[in-house]
Amino acid sequence: MPEKPRLLQIGTITERMAARLAAGFEVVRLFDRPDRAAFLAEAGAGIVAVVTDGHWGVPPEVMAALPDLKVISSYGVGYDAIDAAAAAARGILVAHTPDVLNDEVADTAILLWLAVSRRFLAADRWVRSGDWERKGAFPLTRTVQGRTVGILGMGRIGQTIARRAQAFGARILYHARSPRDVPHEYVPDPVALARASDVLICITPGGAGTRHLVGAAVLDALGPEGILVNVARGSVVDEAALVAALEAGRLGGAGLDVFEAEPHVPEALRRMENVVLTPHVGSATVETRTAMGDLVCDNLDRFLEDGTVLTPVPECRHLVRA
Repeated sequence: MPEKPRLLQIGTITERMAARLAAGFEVVRLFDRPDRAAFLAEAGAGIVAVVTDGHWGVPPEVMAALPDLKVISSYGVGYDAIDAAAAAARGILVAHTPDVLNDEVADTAILLWLAVSRRFLAADRWVRSGDWERKGAFPLTRTVQGRTVGILGMGRIGQTIARRAQAFGARILYHARSPRDVPHEYVPDPVALARASDVLICITPGGAGTRHLVGAAVLDALGPEGILVNVARGSVVDEAALVAALEAGRLGGAGLDVFEAEPHVPEALRRMENVVLTPHVGSATVETRTAMGDLVCDNLDRFLEDGTVLTPVPECRHLVRA
């Protein structure tokens, strides 16, 4: 029986994924190795595949230690922790899991917007603490109906968020690197987008090109009644500027699923009543995470079949067509 190709596992995977991967590969778990650098120096040659996720990615020193690497399959749609351009230059395919998590992340964005606008978590505490009985009715909140929603990023998830927001009678504006073929108004500048919006929802890709795209100027343009929602990457928002704007009352509120130094969240944000925080759970349902894991394995199965993948990242699409 021929030997199975070797696959390097970075991070954790589900039992379902482990069973599928073991059928086609000899799986080696990097995090089981006490001296990872020494292990890679000794055994890096011969590893042809990597399975990872959007958090761990593939550090440059790991990729450099794998001279025979041919394919990386990542669990998640964001892949800014993988140098896809460098991989493509080496002929390495990089695959991710788009589309299967669109609905879940879009739902999370809308839920965060609603929770901040209607102050649902504060209202929950009002009941649990006994304040309803002691103090009476909870203070009035603001409607979500008929708002102008600015979407920073208009890819697959951004378009799904737009459809959800329209159910609330929202006017949709957006900014992206270039206009998209969508029935919404394009705004060429993030500051102008924020100035025109009641709610700004971030769903742009992460990476160096979008680092701190939402800074003090954007937050000030959004204004003291505005709400920021971030379901993209923590790096997209200048967290220090966000805290300063909230503390000074220059921003109305925020709903955040992602942070600059996860899992660390600034104490100032944790104290604020006008901020809703979730621990990067945008796609975290049983159904969606199962579909994501299946697609990770489907990409590797396709690689074993014909040397291609089903869902390459844009930087690697030419390798599949070739």
